[in-house]
Amino acid sequence: MTGIDVTDVATASNSIAATARAKLSLRIAPGQNPKEAGEALRKHVEDNAPFAAHVTFSLEETGPSFRADTRAVSSQIALWAFEQAWGRPAVKAGMGGSIPFTATLTEAYPDAQILITGIEDPDTRAHSANESLHIGDFLHAVTAEALVLTALAEQGRRDSE
Repeated sequence: MTGIDVTDVATASNSIAATARAKLSLRIAPGQNPKEAGEALRKHVEDNAPFAAHVTFSLEETGPSFRADTRAVSSQIALWAFEQAWGRPAVKAGMGGSIPFTATLTEAYPDAQILITGIEDPDTRAHSANESLHIGDFLHAVTAEALVLTALAEQGRRDSE
């Protein structure tokens, strides 16, 4: 939920508010159709309205999902670099599908290899209050990034020869 309009605390009483309004943000999976996901959310909200509440739902905007090509050279280099930096195989988690500008970039530059990486430990709390990153993980991430950039530069030299 990104926003909610209800009776404010200062004027609240022991009664049910006549109206309430909320704005939701739906994160979709890589490759998922955003309109179908929005429709599934609408159906769920309307079908589960509490106490026979009347629900009005409108889908205001959608953005295309993105799915990275993990077979691409840049992805393979990154997976190798993460393994080198952490000393164990990297995990492909399939996150970031709801970053619309990446799909737009893919359409505009079809030959580009877009790679989104994220380093998280169990206490990261990404995109929330008190987001953090363990300093040891950060050091591994910096090492991996340096390895990625070095390997991509070497790949570029080989490709230009």
